[in-house]
Amino acid sequence: MTKLQVPFFRPALQEDEINEVVATLRSGWLTSGPKVKRFEEEFAAAVSGRPQGAKSKAHSVHAVAVNSSTAALHLAVEALGLKPGQGVLVPTMTFAATAEVVRYQGATPILVDCDPFTLNMDLEDAGRRAESGGQKSEVRGRGSDTKIVGIMPVHVGGTLMNLDHLEQFANAHSLWVVEDAAHAFPVGWRAKADQPWQQRSNGSKSVTCYSFYANKTITTGEGGMAVTSNARLADRMRLMSLHGLSADAWGRYASNGSWDYKIVAPGYKYNLTDIAAAIGIHQLGRGEAMRREREEIARTYREAFAAIGQVDLPAGDANRIESWHLFAIRLRLKSLKIDRNEFIDELKRAGVGCSVHWRPLHLHPYYQKTFGWRAKDFPVATAQWKRLVSLPIFPGMREDEISHVIRTVKRICKHHAR
Repeated sequence: MTKLQVPFFRPALQEDEINEVVATLRSGWLTSGPKVKRFEEEFAAAVSGRPQGAKSKAHSVHAVAVNSSTAALHLAVEALGLKPGQGVLVPTMTFAATAEVVRYQGATPILVDCDPFTLNMDLEDAGRRAESGGQKSEVRGRGSDTKIVGIMPVHVGGTLMNLDHLEQFANAHSLWVVEDAAHAFPVGWRAKADQPWQQRSNGSKSVTCYSFYANKTITTGEGGMAVTSNARLADRMRLMSLHGLSADAWGRYASNGSWDYKIVAPGYKYNLTDIAAAIGIHQLGRGEAMRREREEIARTYREAFAAIGQVDLPAGDANRIESWHLFAIRLRLKSLKIDRNEFIDELKRAGVGCSVHWRPLHLHPYYQKTFGWRAKDFPVATAQWKRLVSLPIFPGMREDEISHVIRTVKRICKHHAR
């Protein structure tokens, strides 16, 4: 009998996506065009209100589709005017892209420790690093003349930060905000039960960047979206996404378009294709349904693991709608005879795909060598990442797969319990 293999992720693609892609191929227009425009408009509408359809204050929202979330982040910091020598507050608990786009601009990412419960950026630590002198060890990598101009929070696993606190912090320190929301669609946050739901920051100097990579909550294969309420920022990002040209290809080659264009700025090649958008249109339409599937799997996991003394589980919150992009357990290492890496090896031998989100940036060679950051400079992230294991959670996950994950985790914990 073949051993059951549970992948860490499997994309949930249906006939609608396939048919839309085929129709796009047959249309004769493959690159950025009408499908991208439709995807942008529908995504902007989707992030203007509550994910579950409840009433929410509407805002003018602009969405710029690009070929990755990294591209969205880069376009955002460029549009906000990030310059060489400036500093940006970036969580150490994140993927490479959040900080690397700061380096693209010749600026300095000022790493910030994480909250021990959500793993999101700790704003108290961010405040200390923003206000401390350049020579102090807790702000390694920051020169004494570095001006901090922005903050780039990450909503880890699809759990939104307290958006009111984020806005208050940014205003108090005169910072722009670029949210790395690669995990965070669809989501919601509210201050309390009688308040409207919010899905992103909405300041005049804020951009929220989403990912449509293959394993994200909705996918275009590769892709991303930059969303803002500031029309000027949206125009700049759109311009820079396609070589800084005054007219895109659809505008030049459409029957009523003009062949002429002008180079307004030295831009990038970050545009999304109509083929990718064809997938995204239908993924977006099922975004909330897929979120609810992940939510039900998370509920099953939490119930099944509640009595296990060797793991801590993600905490729920009535004032948050989670995307459940990740289900990250944290091992109680003092209650186990094995470490996290050995735990993962056991999962893999049992046919359970898994991952770790993430190795914090301060523990990567580039950031250690370039800025001299050390493990003790970020005590919470340093301690928490050694405990993290992300389990499979995706729409379309079968009952036998979920049961296999649960049985395997329980067996490992029991076998290796202290």
